Amino acid sequence: QVQLVESGGGSVQAGGSLRLSCAASGYTYKYCLGWFRQAPGREREGVAGVCFGGATTRYDASVKGRFTISQDNAKSMVYLQMNSLKPEDTAMYYCAARPYGLGTLSPADFRYWGQGTQVTVSS
Repeated sequence: QVQLVESGGGSVQAGGSLRLSCAASGYTYKYCLGWFRQAPGREREGVAGVCFGGATTRYDASVKGRFTISQDNAKSMVYLQMNSLKPEDTAMYYCAARPYGLGTLSPADFRYWGQGTQVTVSS
């Protein structure tokens, strides 16, 4: 069983930055972690993903070049550096985990989920 706790959300002006953190506990060896978001009226979508013990990363086209995902194996932490934030980035952001194998960023493929952290970007 894996437990996930997100932090770092908040309210910022357009063009600002935030860094989200996801603390993972339990059995996470070679697990893959993903960041997802869900805005009102939209389906939950994958934002970025990375795996413990691997260098492969994946980004949704809407955030590529602005967001950077990283991980710290020793601390079982995953981060999402969010730069040049836009109002359309406003959403609840979730950290999720799945056994090793970073394929598509489909929410259905991720078994464990955190409670989410709200990101609000004003214009």
